[in-house]
Amino acid sequence: MAERNPTQQRRSPTGPNNPTTAPAFSTFFQRIQAHSPHSAQLPLFITALILLLLTGLTMTVTSLGFIFFMPLIIISSPVWFPIGAVVLIVFAGFASVCGFGVLSVVGFCWMYRYFKGMHPPGWDRVDYARSRIYDTASHVKDYAMEYGGYLQSKVKDAAPGA
Repeated sequence: MAERNPTQQRRSPTGPNNPTTAPAFSTFFQRIQAHSPHSAQLPLFITALILLLLTGLTMTVTSLGFIFFMPLIIISSPVWFPIGAVVLIVFAGFASVCGFGVLSVVGFCWMYRYFKGMHPPGWDRVDYARSRIYDTASHVKDYAMEYGGYLQSKVKDAAPGA
């Protein structure tokens, strides 16, 4: 085959480029180094390994806990449902009270800023709604003044003895 392709040179078995003369562990380390993560990827790699280890540890402890405590859970299950229901109701009540408290504090802060003239968010919509309510009330008042006498005369006709 060397005779057919004269451009191919024959390597000497004792030359420095011969792979048989290089130690086997240096090529192994070169391959590992070529596939190793860059320094920017190292923290991500370490974090992923730690999270994977913690996930495995959590799954193991959870499954062993279920195995060891399942007889106790089954025997005491008639007690757990009422306790769970009470805890759920108490927690829901506490969360709603806290939520309403936060909502009222935010509302009072908004009203304080509005009445002080600091223009909190949405003040223009409140002013528009207030003007619309005032206009509607004035129209209803005018309508009642205009047609109020008509209704008074009809009431007297309906009950002449009253």
